[in-house]
Amino acid sequence: MKMTTANKLTILRILLIPVFMYFVYMDTDISKVIAMFVFIIASVTDTLDGYIARKYNQVTNFGKIFDPIADKVLVLAALIPLVQFGMLAGWVVIVLLAREFIVGGFRNVVSAAGGKVIAASIIGKLKTISQIVLICVLLVRWVWFGFISFPFEYIFIAITIILSLWSMADYITGGTKELKRLGISQNES
Repeated sequence: MKMTTANKLTILRILLIPVFMYFVYMDTDISKVIAMFVFIIASVTDTLDGYIARKYNQVTNFGKIFDPIADKVLVLAALIPLVQFGMLAGWVVIVLLAREFIVGGFRNVVSAAGGKVIAASIIGKLKTISQIVLICVLLVRWVWFGFISFPFEYIFIAITIILSLWSMADYITGGTKELKRLGISQNES
């Protein structure tokens, strides 16, 4: 494995996940603040590793595989405790998780059929950004603004759900086109 700067950032994000989890589950005011900042730092590495990989031609197979895995685990590692602590409804996580399984499964079908990798679209990138913003909003509310009764996070939940479903439809459309290009119908795959 070529240890590029982009790959190091992906590994750093993976290593920050248990650190984030540790501080979230300490459940003290200061640990919540630390968890929030660890999550933000880990999220920034997501933006940086992709930028660096493209700009400096550091795209590797390791990055192609582990960058999206690190992203998904980071987001889930934040969403699940937020449900547990009553900051987010469980159905939101189920929708987001189901989307990831559906898109991942569809990518596997296209890949197994010999198709090209379906690249992340702008909608998929906006979906990831919306998930990160939603988590940050929930963490900030949990840390500092729990006393506010207006549920402004519902706006962010709605945006995240809409972008998640839209990006799923976009991946399925792109994958279906790729399968048709290969001469494979959906009934065969």
